[in-house]
Amino acid sequence: MTRPHAAPATPEADTTGRPTAPGDGAAPALTPPAELRRRLDDRLVGAARVWLGQALDEAAAHPGTHGPVSVWELRLAEAGRRCGPAHADAARVLILHAAHADADALSRVYFQGTADERRAVLHALPHLVPDDPAALPLVEDALRTNDPRLAAAALGPYAARHLDAHAWRHAVLKCLFTGVGLDHVADLDRRARGDGELARMLDDYAAERTAAGRPVPEDLHRVLALTGSAPAAPPHGTDDPHGKES
Repeated sequence: MTRPHAAPATPEADTTGRPTAPGDGAAPALTPPAELRRRLDDRLVGAARVWLGQALDEAAAHPGTHGPVSVWELRLAEAGRRCGPAHADAARVLILHAAHADADALSRVYFQGTADERRAVLHALPHLVPDDPAALPLVEDALRTNDPRLAAAALGPYAARHLDAHAWRHAVLKCLFTGVGLDHVADLDRRARGDGELARMLDDYAAERTAAGRPVPEDLHRVLALTGSAPAAPPHGTDDPHGKES
């Protein structure tokens, strides 16, 4: 199936009547859909609220796949323009949830969608297919990209449940490489606790950075402490929390 791709997201004028604050405090992967809907109903006004209600009604009335492209898939492409960039992720997650998108539908949307649509699919995984490993290739694909927003979205509760130890450790290192804060890694404390192999990988990475005269990310010391290894003292002059070079 082919469908026209939506144009990449660009900053749109806010349609909520309120100042734009990215995410508006709601982490879509961690917030139940009913709560996401309540928050959006509180924040969206006028045409944006009407549009969301209609989009959700359409998705609920025509779930799954109908023809070459489902109406709810078209609504995913419109969400940023209709609801404003601060609320687009939550709106898309709600549309996917209303459409009862399964692993096949999520995969289709992910691989044919824009980066914004892909991010929404990743946020929706724990709500729609929490116990189904069939969507794991989407997480793995996101972690292979150089898009830090995709990587951050990929490491929610679904990845915490389904990524094996090897892949999960490399995902943590990918966050350190790309400057993705480890606060985005769901269940970090539990999965890192007592992980000697992760501690070894972190020590090696810290040693490489230090030998090259580069700062060690502060997050590395935090997760190293979680493994139970004694963290080395952070080097003086580390002023970038993610160790990114200018």
